[in-house]
Amino acid sequence: MDVKETVLSILSDLTGNDVSGAMDDNLFDSGLLDSMGSVQLLLQLQSQLGVNVPVSEFERSEWDTPNKIVKKVESLA
Repeated sequence: MDVKETVLSILSDLTGNDVSGAMDDNLFDSGLLDSMGSVQLLLQLQSQLGVNVPVSEFERSEWDTPNKIVKKVESLA
């Protein structure tokens, strides 16, 4: 499974929504992700992709759309 598929799968599990058709939608503004969801997202990325992002280094503006999340994970993988 590639990074994009994995990220979309994680987001689908966390939000209960298929966000693949809304890759540039802000997940926080739409209410799909909140601070708890962010922590869950980071834990799942670490578990499934081996990407370690400390919560203290999590900048919401860099992780607020599915596209940004995919790019960020790819840059860290």
